[in-house]
Amino acid sequence: MMALSNTASRLFGKFAHCTFPTPVQRLINKIYTMIFKIDLSDFAPLQTYPTLNALFTRELKTPRPLDQTPNALLSPCDGVLKECGLVQEGQVLQIKGMPYLVGALLGSPLEESYRYFNLYLSPKDYHRFHAPCDLEVLETRYFSGLLFPVNESALKKHPHLFVCNERVVIVAKDPRGALLYFVAVGALNVGQIVLNFDSTLHTNVSRNPPLSIKHYDPPIALAKGAELGRFEMGSTIVLFVHECSMPPETLWHQARYGEFLSTLHPIGAKDA
Repeated sequence: MMALSNTASRLFGKFAHCTFPTPVQRLINKIYTMIFKIDLSDFAPLQTYPTLNALFTRELKTPRPLDQTPNALLSPCDGVLKECGLVQEGQVLQIKGMPYLVGALLGSPLEESYRYFNLYLSPKDYHRFHAPCDLEVLETRYFSGLLFPVNESALKKHPHLFVCNERVVIVAKDPRGALLYFVAVGALNVGQIVLNFDSTLHTNVSRNPPLSIKHYDPPIALAKGAELGRFEMGSTIVLFVHECSMPPETLWHQARYGEFLSTLHPIGAKDA
């Protein structure tokens, strides 16, 4: 299964990077946008994308306004907030009724004062992801693994799906000095997970080791809203944040990059 899902994703990635004759490419792009009902009002016109991958990884035409609420944690992407809550007994939910061990996902355990946010990016969404607050990146952990789909039906079918799938864990300090974990989870047809601040990371490569860890000394400083990287097709981001509030709307909220997601409380304060 691992060979099939990863090979299929690599082949799809190669197809998405191919440049076809202009009329053919425009037809491919048009069919894709029609199937997934993609709204390009915030982006360049459809005919300007030379490959399907360029369409997947499209940039915003103009900068997205960032919520200015004091101590705000912002949505790092466009997508749907599928699940959120507190870490309890070392476990969190990938979807209702489907728990998994945080330590297995991150490579290290977490305190129960951490809250998690599962954000699903569908094929129609903007595929770039951003810093949810000012960050100092200390470390990345790349886990090679499977590339199962991460849509709702797959989450219900496969226990521990996030733990099985390929992923990149970004370990960073937030403005309070607390550790924040930003997990980019791969999925079927995600040719690559790309990090802007580290071009040496190459995901979905057949001979990658099970775990690769890289430290950054000095840490890499990134401002709130800075682009962290991109998926080369839709997937999932899981955030783990120390002592923060629940979002104003929890499940099935259509989140947009730059919108308010949560409030970062002073360390030691009770959740509101």
